[in-house]
Amino acid sequence: MTTPTSELNPIYTQLASNEQIARTAAALEANNIHTLVAENAEDAKRLFFELVPEGAEIFLGASVTLETIGVREQVEKSGSYDALRPKMFAMNRQTQADEIRKLGASPAFAAGSVQAVTEDGHVIIVAATGSQLGPYASGAGKVIWVVGAQKLVKDVAEGLRRVEEYCVPREDVHMQELYKMSTSLNKILIVNKEARPGRATMIIVKEELGF
Repeated sequence: MTTPTSELNPIYTQLASNEQIARTAAALEANNIHTLVAENAEDAKRLFFELVPEGAEIFLGASVTLETIGVREQVEKSGSYDALRPKMFAMNRQTQADEIRKLGASPAFAAGSVQAVTEDGHVIIVAATGSQLGPYASGAGKVIWVVGAQKLVKDVAEGLRRVEEYCVPREDVHMQELYKMSTSLNKILIVNKEARPGRATMIIVKEELGF
């Protein structure tokens, strides 16, 4: 049964302090995840497109955050980028399943958001299908995450509580509104450290974005 959003713990919508953002950014940098801090959504969008050259191949994971700040629309409708998601949705899932899977598995850029970021520099991403997890973990050449400051937590244990108590119920409501279907917590990726310096970038935004 879907949990009404009004019943969810409001602690998970509270923005991190500047000090918490600074600690988190330093820890991420130490774990080879380059971190930028944006003052607002407009600033985050500017930083995002400074990281992605025109014409680049890019796979966007399903992300309320990227939709909210206007990244998805610009990537998929401007004609300035090789956007993979529209191509994949235009293909026949019955006869072209292998092509769809391969197209999304190793893009030049993969971008989206995450469900929690810890003050000691770890990243938690969850999914029902997991289509974005492979590219984030290793398949993509470069990864960009845009994250609202309400997603910063003390540690992995608190991050997993945030996922179970807030993110999944919110996503379930979102999916019911859009598609009349439920979601479930099927797969979890925890990035403790990025093996290749320069591959992953996180943009922390000092606003509540996504959930």
